[in-house]
Amino acid sequence: MPHRRAIVVVGASAGGLDPLRALLRGLPGDLPAAIFIVLHIPARGGSALPRILDRSGPLRADTAVDGEPIEPGRVYVAPPDQHLLVVKDTVRLSRGPRQNGVRPAADPLFRSAALYAGPQVTAVVLSGTLDDAALGSATVERRGGRVVVQDPDEAEYDSMPRSAIAVTLRPVVVPALGLADQVARLALADSDAPLPDPAGPAEPADELAAEIRGLLDGSLETNPLAHIDSGLTCPDCGGPLYFSHREHADTYGCLAGHRWSPQRLVERHSTALDRELWLTIRSLEERGRLTARLAESARERGHLLSAARFSTACEEAGRCADALRLAVRAMTAEVPAEPGGA
Repeated sequence: MPHRRAIVVVGASAGGLDPLRALLRGLPGDLPAAIFIVLHIPARGGSALPRILDRSGPLRADTAVDGEPIEPGRVYVAPPDQHLLVVKDTVRLSRGPRQNGVRPAADPLFRSAALYAGPQVTAVVLSGTLDDAALGSATVERRGGRVVVQDPDEAEYDSMPRSAIAVTLRPVVVPALGLADQVARLALADSDAPLPDPAGPAEPADELAAEIRGLLDGSLETNPLAHIDSGLTCPDCGGPLYFSHREHADTYGCLAGHRWSPQRLVERHSTALDRELWLTIRSLEERGRLTARLAESARERGHLLSAARFSTACEEAGRCADALRLAVRAMTAEVPAEPGGA
């Protein structure tokens, strides 16, 4: 790559397509940078995304292919259900463990680019729910790159931009229409220009490299003692979660390689709890219907004591179901679900 920060990594989720298209529309056709894009999409969707982005601006956009060389002026789009990574001068894809409950995720892309390209990297965070890309943005900044964030006040969903701002020290915050100018300016920066002082101690390169290797070859975390047992379990596999504080960002990981940011972990636990509560409510309602029928049958046969017992069980099931409905409503009010996430 002839220029400093010649790799641009972009993370977006709900509400991120329009600012992403605005970014690509404003970039010059001779931009000396390779662009890598992760947009949270369903595992079986998103096949039209590269075509949409290819029509958005002068740069050629395609679905990323594992093992292809990185070329400036290209836009590499993460395919559904695969992490997109930068490994030296090569595009890599991985079906490794989900990060923040999604695959592709922005954090692996950002962190792999930061490891192998350091100050050549510009990270861009667009509209989205929760906080994927926060840890990755911090990693990019600590390793000498720059972070550009869509102004959260104009983002359709502001959680991802605000989370990235919270863990970085020098983010460039601009509206969607100003993203292209900032990215082009950084990509065209004089390679001899002095780098800014690091924004804090960077995570050891060997630990970061081991993480990337694990995503590629499926190797498991082998040193849980390096982290703190959180007393929590992984929502994806049920294994123990270990807490660590990396690059000014908190993260939780399990032995299977799943990694969670705090907001994603709360959201996933809330979703799982909501599902279990509704399943319990349904079971209680079925118990109520069954015991009501048994009570009626007992009365018809003249077994009044049994009928009374079944009627009591029916009433108890109804009271429990009503109490759980109130609990679900209260939980939803305290931790509202953010629409549009992956």
